Amino acid sequence: EQQQSMWENKTQSVPQRIVSLTQPHIRPIVRGKAGKPIEFGAKLSVSCVDNYVFLGKISWENFNESCHLKEQVEKYKETFGYYPESVHVDKIYRTRENRNWCKERGIRISGPKLGRPPKNVSEEEKKQAHSDECFRNAIEGKFGQAKRRFSLNLVMTKLPETSITSIAITFLVVNLSKLLRQFLSLFLSLFTNNRTGKLIKPLFINFDYTLNNFYVLKLIDLSENSWSKVA
Repeated sequence: EQQQSMWENKTQSVPQRIVSLTQPHIRPIVRGKAGKPIEFGAKLSVSCVDNYVFLGKISWENFNESCHLKEQVEKYKETFGYYPESVHVDKIYRTRENRNWCKERGIRISGPKLGRPPKNVSEEEKKQAHSDECFRNAIEGKFGQAKRRFSLNLVMTKLPETSITSIAITFLVVNLSKLLRQFLSLFLSLFTNNRTGKLIKPLFINFDYTLNNFYVLKLIDLSENSWSKVA
C-alpha cells in the first residue's frame, strides 16, 4: 500500500514508512554518522546516577532529544526527593529553554554558554569543562558495557513490547552487576579486616545522593539484527 501510494504520487517518502515485514514498528532514523547515515531500532533516553542506569524513554520513532531533559530531571526529583546539583548533557540538550529551566531550579548544566565563545577562558573554567566531560563519559561507558557484555545490540525479539522488555532487562542486569561488585568488594574488605585486623581498600556503599551529579545521555539508536545500517 505504501509503495503503491509512492508510485501514484511520484514521491520518494511516505509517513510511517515500513522497512521490515517482521518488525513493522521500526522506522528509519537519520543519524548522519560516517558509515551509518541511517539506523533502525529503538531510540533510548538514559540517565546515570552513581553508575546506576535509569531508563527514561524508549521509542521507535525519531524525536527531538532536547524536549525530554525536563522530564528526566523531574523523574530524578520524584525518585530522590530533590533536584540534582548538576546535569551533564550532550550538546543537543543545551538549548536556551533548557538552560533557563535549569537555572530557575538551581541546577548547573554542563557545557559552554550559548553565543560566541569567549577569547579568554580561565583555567578554572577549563578544569570544570574537562571534569564535566569526564563525568559524562560514565554513561557512554555504560552503553558500551551493555552492548559488549550484555548483548544490548543483539535484541532478537520481534514485537515492540517484547523488545522493550528485553532492553529494560538488559539495563536491569547492568545495574545488578554493579551492585554485585559493590557487595563483593565490601565482603572482601570485611573479610580482610577480620583476618589481619587491617582494612585494605575499604568500600562504603553510598546511599546518600544529595551531592551526586546527574548525567543525561545523548539519545542513542540501537540497531537490531540486520537492520543496522544502510550502505
